Amino acid sequence: MRALLLRDLRLAVRAGGGFGLALAFFLIVVVLVPFAVGPEAAVLARIGPGVLWVAALLATLLSLDRLFALDWEDGALPLLATSPLPLEGVALVKAAAHWITTGLPLSLAAIPLGVLLHGEGAALLWLAGTLLLGTPALSVIGAFGAALTVGVRRGGLLLSLLVLPLYVPTLIFGAEAARRGAEGLDATVPLLMLGGISAGSLALLPFAAGAVLRINLR
Repeated sequence: MRALLLRDLRLAVRAGGGFGLALAFFLIVVVLVPFAVGPEAAVLARIGPGVLWVAALLATLLSLDRLFALDWEDGALPLLATSPLPLEGVALVKAAAHWITTGLPLSLAAIPLGVLLHGEGAALLWLAGTLLLGTPALSVIGAFGAALTVGVRRGGLLLSLLVLPLYVPTLIFGAEAARRGAEGLDATVPLLMLGGISAGSLALLPFAAGAVLRINLR
């Protein structure tokens, strides 16, 4: 598992489809928002957590179609299917590599980028914390969607259409927890729901992705 994880991390960094592209998209969205809604600090601070959550969610989509596509194209995926590591483990490792190269950098970048939307100390910490808690679910759900569309020519649009509805609960509870925390309200319920979604996704979706990969490899 470690060798596969290190391999995927190297591929993501070299290809430029994970770390750099997602951060660039995240930055562009944050910079454009004040031009669209105006420079009022109060307005930007109020909508900031939701905007950053939406931007992070969309940024995670940019590299999802590469999770299994490269291995499918070069014939590595059938070899992985015959390795001692089950396909469920392969899917989990792919999701972990995606989170390390995309979800984790986005969560950390939310603090400096949140300043551009007039976020302050506690609000920025809540935003980064909710992203750290919720982005693993985005990566695992994305790995399941990528497994569904592996082998489909130009499946990027189909992948987005499949995955975006599954992302909605994570977005709702993540943005709500960040908003409540920033306003000093009790954020226990949305935090628990967000953590439950991430835990449930990590526990169940690798098995679903593995089953789908077996079907697609037949």
